[in-house]
Amino acid sequence: MNLNIWVFQRMLSRRLTRWAGVSALIGSLLLRRRGFWRAVGGQFVGWAAVNLGIALFGSISADHRRQRMESPDAPEVLAKEARSLRRLLWINAGLDLLYMFGGRWLARRDTPNRRGMGVGIVLQGLFLLIFDLWHALVLRESPDEGTDAASRRARPAADSRGGR
Repeated sequence: MNLNIWVFQRMLSRRLTRWAGVSALIGSLLLRRRGFWRAVGGQFVGWAAVNLGIALFGSISADHRRQRMESPDAPEVLAKEARSLRRLLWINAGLDLLYMFGGRWLARRDTPNRRGMGVGIVLQGLFLLIFDLWHALVLRESPDEGTDAASRRARPAADSRGGR
């Protein structure tokens, strides 16, 4: 099975959806606490909703783009889609750093609620930074084959976990 950028994008959306589920579960448990931990939980639940929305939007928009194309599996289309997604992942990694800096600023406040919000933001930003960087690096284009480098790297995860 030869994976391409369309398969990679679906895998990416499924992984982000799973993270949203984990965040929602952890956040829901932490919301039962008070002060600092409740604020961390609130951030986890909030980020879960945002991440789920991003995953759904990404999946739906990729499917719509593919359906509208005359030759969605043409090498030049696959390469262009891979470049666009890689660029988006690098931009997101930069935004993740900004979230983490903002969270760090909040984590240094005097109230437990503000500190908890800040720590929650830093933790979510850290996960997203790793997530975005990992996928941007996996998606690196090989000079001669477009997205085949991404396909080779993505295949073990897809095979062992049923795809993304």
